[in-house]
Amino acid sequence: MKTPSRRPTSTSLKGYWDVNRNPFADVLAAPPADDEEAGWRAVSILHHAYFTGLILMLDSRVGADVAGDWTFRVFRRQHEEKFFVSFAKLGLVDLPPAVAAARYHYLSNSIGGVEVEYMPEADDKAWVRFCHPRWLYEGTALCGAPEEVSHGFLNGWYGHNGVSMGVPSLGFVCTSQDMTAQYGLAGYFKEYGRPLAEDERLRFAPDEVSPPFDASLAPALDTDKWPPARLRKANRNYAMDYVRTGLIALIELLGPEEGGRLGRLAAEIIGRQYYRALQDVIGAEPETAAGFAAFLTTMARAQGDDAVIADDGDGLVIRQTGWRLMRGEEPDAACFEAWSGLWSGCLAVHDRFLGLDILDGPNAAAMGMAWRIRPSG
Repeated sequence: MKTPSRRPTSTSLKGYWDVNRNPFADVLAAPPADDEEAGWRAVSILHHAYFTGLILMLDSRVGADVAGDWTFRVFRRQHEEKFFVSFAKLGLVDLPPAVAAARYHYLSNSIGGVEVEYMPEADDKAWVRFCHPRWLYEGTALCGAPEEVSHGFLNGWYGHNGVSMGVPSLGFVCTSQDMTAQYGLAGYFKEYGRPLAEDERLRFAPDEVSPPFDASLAPALDTDKWPPARLRKANRNYAMDYVRTGLIALIELLGPEEGGRLGRLAAEIIGRQYYRALQDVIGAEPETAAGFAAFLTTMARAQGDDAVIADDGDGLVIRQTGWRLMRGEEPDAACFEAWSGLWSGCLAVHDRFLGLDILDGPNAAAMGMAWRIRPSG
């Protein structure tokens, strides 16, 4: 790997890891310790941007209602897979339900690189507030995100906490949303002392204001169990998980043809927009087919897979073994076609006179895949 000319704390991430609001700021914002950690950071940057791109693609091409429906599906699936099963590893067992739920959101999102606040008010009421700039809508993207997207993930995740925890009296009250120019995404988990009806699990109270953040009251992780390398790898996984569930939900909602088309278009654009930022992190390769093959294998390994390069006479072939992004899922050709657009988009910036062909995609027999880099003419 080439040594990069500079190792930024990352201009695309600057501002997200405020030392007063994210307990892992110093770890996540520090320059990568080695090439492996640089790769993790690059993978996180790319997949984070891709997820935001999918939100904007759906809103602009299909409409706010569809974007909201998709967001609901993404966050409900993520919630059912990740929420309650993570309580033990985050040290949240045996806490009051409202406190445990709020602490979960503070810790898990902080690991993901999100600026978030936790404000306990009582055993039956605890606040969270996601600060600006918001991780989910990097930069100017917040201007293109409709309120339906916010309602989608609030219903998909926050309103379902009590159900997942087996505490039917637990609900969430949203007091602020981003796209309405309030004070971030904020609200509180509240136990009401009685089972809540489905339409009571999430309610809105825009006139209520969250209390100030006090870092001394925020929870912390055991640093022996969560050393810096584990935090940085978890940060990578955080962004990848959103893309995994996002692509699955996209194909379920719009079908393989339309969902795959829009997913690939977003990926192609994001690859073009972020390739130079990735080079800043992992180091620039020569603008040749061999240079891009080296980039692609570096990114594959940083995702948790393996890759090798061969010359088949028609171009350079990159064969990837495994697809950690979709580990545990049935292989889906439309998801793979969409996600592969990230690499085609990157190649268009690396050398626009080269093309990337898909030779093999993942199937039930093997989660392997192959691309060929060849002259575009």
